Amino acid sequence: MKVAEAVGRALYAAGVGQVFGVVGSGNFHLTNAMVAAGSRFVAARHEGGAATMADAYARMSGTVAALSVHQGPGLTNAMTGIAEAAKSRTPLLVLAAEVTEPRSNFYVDQEALARSVGAVTARVTSAEDAVTQALDAVRRAVCERRTVLLNLPLGVQALDVPDVSDVLAGESTLAVEPPERAPVEPEFDEVEALARVLEKSRRPVFVAGRGARSPGARDALAALAERHGALLATSAVARGLFHGDPWSLDVSGGFASPLAAELIQEADLIVGWGCALNMWTMRHGRLIGPDTTVVQVDDDASALGAHREVHLGVTGDVELTARRALETDDANRQAQQGEQAQQGEQARQGQQAQRGQQSRQGFRTADIGAAIAARVRWRDVPYEDTSTRERIDPRTLSIALDDILPAERVIGVDSGNFMGYPSMYLSVPDENGLCFTQAFQSIGLGLATAIGAALARPDRLPVAALGDGGAMMGAAEFDTVRRLGLPMVVVVYNDDAYGAEVHHFGPDGHPLDTVEFPPTDIAAVARGYGFEAVTVRTRVDLKAVEDWLAGPRSAPLLIDAKVVADRGAWWLEEAFRGH
Repeated sequence: MKVAEAVGRALYAAGVGQVFGVVGSGNFHLTNAMVAAGSRFVAARHEGGAATMADAYARMSGTVAALSVHQGPGLTNAMTGIAEAAKSRTPLLVLAAEVTEPRSNFYVDQEALARSVGAVTARVTSAEDAVTQALDAVRRAVCERRTVLLNLPLGVQALDVPDVSDVLAGESTLAVEPPERAPVEPEFDEVEALARVLEKSRRPVFVAGRGARSPGARDALAALAERHGALLATSAVARGLFHGDPWSLDVSGGFASPLAAELIQEADLIVGWGCALNMWTMRHGRLIGPDTTVVQVDDDASALGAHREVHLGVTGDVELTARRALETDDANRQAQQGEQAQQGEQARQGQQAQRGQQSRQGFRTADIGAAIAARVRWRDVPYEDTSTRERIDPRTLSIALDDILPAERVIGVDSGNFMGYPSMYLSVPDENGLCFTQAFQSIGLGLATAIGAALARPDRLPVAALGDGGAMMGAAEFDTVRRLGLPMVVVVYNDDAYGAEVHHFGPDGHPLDTVEFPPTDIAAVARGYGFEAVTVRTRVDLKAVEDWLAGPRSAPLLIDAKVVADRGAWWLEEAFRGH
């Protein structure tokens, strides 16, 4: 048995059941070996799309996924998607064939490429160690939450494995359980310090991020927030985590609604739970009041204070830390009750009154609850509808789609001026309802994101929300949607421009010829790939979407929405502050 086949079988045995890629001569045998062992392979039309599909699949499934690419240009084509995955700490295994002869036209320094975007590297160096080295790469991807490039030199792939009995039998080194990342237990002293800070707070806000995206973490945070009267918010990547909670502010940061931003600014304590508290989530610090205490909880000690100064950093798993804080709070209160039992009646009554003040509802007052219910959602914020007969206001479009599309949905969003509308106006059922591949802020990833998310969540209607620029960049993957038979809705917010640049540079009188384009019939493009398609200029045109939903959904649907281009989105100024 050759190394390529042995490694392919080993990877499947280690839990790598989903592979995306574009197959060339260098990764042909490896990919086929994984498929023969039981992995599902999805052929993309471009390696960049394959990388993002794998990234999105890993995020939405909670499992490690693989990307298989040809040596040299196969890897370079995939680098933007790999950069997004690496910056997002997605557990992703990149399987790249490699030439080691510098005179080869396929030669590039693949290790340097990977390191330059934040991925880590490994290499299969011998037939004797090939399986062990491949399994080590899987473990590192999962246990360290890293995007790992596993280089597979062509010469090594073609070697014979010395002992194939274990490979054929599925025993010994191959009989491994898929690795799991062990939750990090917080230190007792740090939990005690967190409990003291929470006890002193009167207006706490919890902001949950990527590290809190699990039902267990959600439940633990909700219980701790209820104990201390805290309001709940998330970063964009964790949107939906507190869906349905009456004290949820939805997303914190540039996407936040006016009420959410106002309440977060009034907090005397902000706790980031598995959340970087970066410039996006905190609006470059403007959501943090001058006297606000900032706490960050993360299972990676290097993340604490990486983006801003914190008053307290706790190294620990989000769920474990929240539960330990609850336990500490319970223990402290029991101790107080024991002390009171030994005191006189008058002293006990005085301490009960003091404790009553300490256990007040914090931010959870009737007035704040009513305000959240009435206007924390962007769709409930009044606006002037600027729709015309030719173009629809993106807010009007998004609200209508939110009402029309089934609630059980998984949304992939591209980057651009439009992106806040689908991200915030389309509701999601939980933390697995929005796949937000925006760590690198690249245009063109949205369609591939939705494909990967759709495959991970086949129980939900997949929705791809794109701008016209991103739609045309990723148009090759329309073929992948149709070939896979995905019942996807693709919404294109079409303003015939790179809208972010138009609204950023246009007010200063700069020429915009380089960022504006003649009208494109994207609906016709989609029909060429086998989609059903509709052009939407007014609310009435959305009747075709309702008809599609009521029908067999035998082909995907593209909505070419001609949106008004009269203003920049509300979050645009925030975005350009980070450039």
